[in-house]
Amino acid sequence: MTGPGRRTGGDTGSDPDPDGEESASAGGHCVSGNSFHGPTAFQAGDHNTQHVHHHHITHAAPLATGAADPLDAVADELARVVGAQWQEEAGLRRLLEPAPLPVRWRLSERKVAGRVGGATAEGAGRARFAPLPGLAPATRGRLRDGGALPELHAVYGGLASGRLLVVGPPAAGKTAAAVLLLLEALTHRAARTTPADRARVPVPVLLSLDGWDPGEDTATDWAVDRLTRAYTLFHGRGGRSRARRLLEQGRVSLFLDGLDEVTGRLRAAMVSALEAAPFRLVLVSRAREAVLTAKKARLGGALAVEIQPVRPADAAAHLLDRLPSPAPPAWRALTGHLLTEAGGEAPGAGERGEPRAAGPLTAALAGPLAIALLRDVYGDDDPVDELLDTARFPTPAAVENHLLDHAVAAAYTRRPGRRRPRYSVRTAERTLRYVAVRLTREGTRDLRWWHLPGWTGHRPRLIAVWALCTVVCGTPGVLMAWSLYPSPVVVVLGVLAAAGGACGISSRVAELSAPQPLSSAGRRDIFTRGTVLSGVGQWLFVGTLLVLLVPLLSGPAPPWWLWYLVTLPLGFSEVLVAGRGYGIVSGAPVLSLGAGRRYDGVRESYARPAVVDTRSVGPLQVWRHHIGLRLFLGLLTGFALALFIGPILMWTWSPMRGAMFALTAFLWTGATSCLAGNLAVATALTAVQLHHEEGTPVRLVHFLEDARRRNLLRATGPVYQFRHARLQERLARPAEKPSPPARR
Repeated sequence: MTGPGRRTGGDTGSDPDPDGEESASAGGHCVSGNSFHGPTAFQAGDHNTQHVHHHHITHAAPLATGAADPLDAVADELARVVGAQWQEEAGLRRLLEPAPLPVRWRLSERKVAGRVGGATAEGAGRARFAPLPGLAPATRGRLRDGGALPELHAVYGGLASGRLLVVGPPAAGKTAAAVLLLLEALTHRAARTTPADRARVPVPVLLSLDGWDPGEDTATDWAVDRLTRAYTLFHGRGGRSRARRLLEQGRVSLFLDGLDEVTGRLRAAMVSALEAAPFRLVLVSRAREAVLTAKKARLGGALAVEIQPVRPADAAAHLLDRLPSPAPPAWRALTGHLLTEAGGEAPGAGERGEPRAAGPLTAALAGPLAIALLRDVYGDDDPVDELLDTARFPTPAAVENHLLDHAVAAAYTRRPGRRRPRYSVRTAERTLRYVAVRLTREGTRDLRWWHLPGWTGHRPRLIAVWALCTVVCGTPGVLMAWSLYPSPVVVVLGVLAAAGGACGISSRVAELSAPQPLSSAGRRDIFTRGTVLSGVGQWLFVGTLLVLLVPLLSGPAPPWWLWYLVTLPLGFSEVLVAGRGYGIVSGAPVLSLGAGRRYDGVRESYARPAVVDTRSVGPLQVWRHHIGLRLFLGLLTGFALALFIGPILMWTWSPMRGAMFALTAFLWTGATSCLAGNLAVATALTAVQLHHEEGTPVRLVHFLEDARRRNLLRATGPVYQFRHARLQERLARPAEKPSPPARR
């Protein structure tokens, strides 16, 4: 039996009566041998077969078909990449080791969302989102008492509206809770044993809302663009289409952070635009900004939960977990103070049993940020009990500011058992303060390394590039002109031409001071099967054409192999212009044909296939791609032009003069491709300039990655951010000389 059924005579199912016959009703007729396929239906007579078709479609469950959905493999690969990305990031943020602080939440009483019934859809005819496999629907009863991380995941997966708003005060651990919830959701998805169940569980992706203009893009359009930039899975042919289909079918859920970091009017527009999003949403915001936004626009059907302060007992246990046993006296004093305030009652409270008002330290350690900073700033033998001095630290803000002011010094102070920091405390403080001031001035938290050229005046870089190109690239050209026409006039014209060419290159370098989009993130963005085949095909076609036609149109011709040699650069340039390396050859004579925007359709058709060596794109990986592969390809472009013209001139004219022509072409084209067409080179030149002007490290991007490893910065896709907005705010203040924590 394939569906529930009912037979006359009162039996259900299609199994025969145990006695081989069925009791007759008043008519005495026996009904048997019927087969039922489908839901309940009335059937009379013997040995009949009845098929009843019934269709029920929910938003989250895909239709069952005989063939596997091609998006299943894409979703599974995305889940793998997102899991690897956030496992690493959670480790760097120290959310996993030692055991994370408990995430506690309750329904928010703030006016940031509508009625709970609108989110749970209890009593409604149809839910917008069905519960995820293995989870029960979220109900008022289940939501009443709040809970910890497992209960929060049950709300996320069982909420009928699919709209969850996570709010809390600053430094309450909202982003950390979102990261842990994301990992919990991925674990739940991986635990589904059947592909059908796994297909019904969306892949959670955490994104920052910075940079979205709802007036220009819908929520889906913006999310497609962000997914395409953040994950190589969606690069190339059909990548945007795959990302869009995953979003439109609800197979991706978005965890959106940073709503509180955009302007008020834009926040309201974002919330309004998210109303129509066809996927599950988790929106993270500070409570104050969420309340202000709700006065203008509310997310329909959203359920608002508020992250609760860390309990003093949980904070004490978390701090003791990393200490030796028994704990040092100073740490015992601090944790004992927390436990005393956790269990104490206000004196004279009588039968009311009112909790004792939390002291400055206990109130400060109600947030995960302060607890993490406390662990970072104070070592096992340091006098952490100095924080109990209410004369020095009369308020929770004073405690938190003290910890923030020493965060950088603690990260770059050598500790026993750890590697010696590569940068001094003074250099790290100076650099991070400069970065914080710049980001605050621009009104953003996102640090894109390829935007660094706009942080300082470009005139010194222009002069340096101009002088370098004039001397290095111009000298062979002047010598070649002198060998052809030994005259002072020729020398003067050659020098002027070299200066003019260098001026053109330096002006293109200046253009990189304006914010530029990332051109590519990895070698597979450039070298795909389609682009390589296209390049080989063009090389063989043009080479063969010249081998056949030149002997017919002229006299003695060079040997056939020379034509294949000199046309090899054409195949190389075709590989670049057909992929995402077209910017490398832009401006190179002959080789730049097809590098314009009109060739975008061809580039799309040659892009790489669906699921091949996918990964998330981090800032350092993108930097290495640009300073490594793209720089090498720029030099190779110069060599390609030299190979294109040099052998023919050497054959038909003079070996020496042909070699000088080739060298000149190599230097000028290589300089154009490497200096004027490479974001990493422009950033490296800016870092050198900043080193002399601001005292920042010469290898600035490597310093930023080192700061990330020390948990001062974090990475979201190819973008750096400070680990918390409070750290950026504190560093952006005018420099003060903080009193160092005492050491024993």
